[in-house]
Amino acid sequence: MKDEKRNKDIEDSKREKAESKAAADNAENANDADAPEAEEPVVEESEETEAEKLRNELEAAKKLADEYKDKWMRNVAEFDNYKKRNAKLWQDAYSEGISSVILKVLPVGDNLERALSLGLDEKTEEGVRGILRKYEDTLKGIGIEEINPAGKKFDPNVAEAVMQVEPQEGDESENVKQVFEKGYKFKDKIIRYAKVSVIK
Repeated sequence: MKDEKRNKDIEDSKREKAESKAAADNAENANDADAPEAEEPVVEESEETEAEKLRNELEAAKKLADEYKDKWMRNVAEFDNYKKRNAKLWQDAYSEGISSVILKVLPVGDNLERALSLGLDEKTEEGVRGILRKYEDTLKGIGIEEINPAGKKFDPNVAEAVMQVEPQEGDESENVKQVFEKGYKFKDKIIRYAKVSVIK
């Protein structure tokens, strides 16, 4: 009797254990079913991130290129202005140098012209005229222009009135009557104003 009871108790215990284990397995399976499945890596999102990164790098490179281009254009403009300023300074210095030298040479031509009015003998006069022509050709070759306003309206921009004279028959008022000393200019710069008499 005792053996039967003990056997029954053992069987009951085994059954309870089996039921308990089955319940536990069921619960575990249920939890596994409820748990969300592991997501696989999203390739699209990774590709989009990489594309965005490349776009950002491209924008940064474009911005840097624009900055370099802007600096380059500024430097080119500054250098161009520098060349123009230097060219003007050089031209001004050259004009000043020419004017300064020619101003000292002009009395030579004045004296040659005066010599021709002294009644020289034929050979001497011919020699003086030859020297004067060479002198005038040299001035023209440099770019020096003669200012001879005789018979023209007096212009204070190119001539200096040293005296006024009474009008004679046929004379027009404010015209240049006589040129005592020719004027000269180099390009737009007056080297020497012509000295003249003006009709009243």
